[in-house]
Amino acid sequence: MNLKGLFQWTVYIPIISAFFYSSGLLAQEGWFSVIGAFLLIGSVLSAVHHAEVVAHKVGEPFGTIILAICITILEVSLIISLMIAGGEKAMTYARDTVFAAIMLILNGILGVCIWIGGVKFKEQFFAQSSTTTSLVSLVAILVMTLILPNVTVSEAGPFYNTSQLIFVSLASLLIYGTFLMVQTVRHRNYFIVAGDKEKPANPPTLKKTFLSLGLLIVCLAVVVFMAKALSPAIEGLVVKMGAPKTLVGVIIAAVVLLPEGIAAIRAAYNNRIQSSLNLALGSALASIGLTIPAVSVVCILYDIPLVLGIDKISIILLSLSVFTAMLSLSRGKTNILYGMVLLVNLAAYIFYIIVP
Repeated sequence: MNLKGLFQWTVYIPIISAFFYSSGLLAQEGWFSVIGAFLLIGSVLSAVHHAEVVAHKVGEPFGTIILAICITILEVSLIISLMIAGGEKAMTYARDTVFAAIMLILNGILGVCIWIGGVKFKEQFFAQSSTTTSLVSLVAILVMTLILPNVTVSEAGPFYNTSQLIFVSLASLLIYGTFLMVQTVRHRNYFIVAGDKEKPANPPTLKKTFLSLGLLIVCLAVVVFMAKALSPAIEGLVVKMGAPKTLVGVIIAAVVLLPEGIAAIRAAYNNRIQSSLNLALGSALASIGLTIPAVSVVCILYDIPLVLGIDKISIILLSLSVFTAMLSLSRGKTNILYGMVLLVNLAAYIFYIIVP
């Protein structure tokens, strides 16, 4: 990548976007929303660029971890602020956001990456041990956080009581912390990019790396908060379409995940499917493994009811998505069929939101 060609606008766009958001112009309708949408897209592309600069400097798998952690921290901050300020409607916000993110990552990001790799290279190869390590961690956290609350009897409905929330939060942090140790220390070789035939460019300087890291954080903050500010306009569009308001959460989650998605898809297009898998599965783990404990702490402190259990249709779609992803990544190589099935799963998820 030519850093000199992109570095100028990737600095200016997030700064301009931050000032535009701070000015309060997004609260007005009309052309200001359109301008905000273009600045949002520019900030997403800037975030992808700065994430690649940092990833190039620190190497794998630390580069993908940095992007996943940054986005998750900002996502958690947004959820917590809305839950504290919201009323009864805020009870399901964390669950809906996390569930949408997981479905978009497992079916959307993974599906596009595998499909593009299959179209361009027919087959792409990766370390099966890396996906097994990620998926076994993800499945355990998903079941404990999104499914078990529906069948426990200490609280009526899809709720956990305080002791159960504490246990599930500690279990999620323990699993995710152990996963990070495995990924970065004990078995780092599982996640190293394999088969990268591109000649590596010279790594960026330390000064440029720290500047990109700071701008990455700014970009991600702009993406999250501008997406939230634009949500009324998006909600109005969804209502005009006659679709349920649940679709708004999916759209916002998709915008927040765009930096990760574009980075993963670009890696797959350049025949680095291992990087794509590291980023997608690592982001899914960070999203649920860090979000649920953080939200649980806030709900316990502020005595906010927290709905975690998903409904029957969502359980079936989640089970289908996880099972399909596990089968698709069970052989250490991919092809176009795996990607297409995952994309059909994504289409089914969105379709049954619109037509429940």
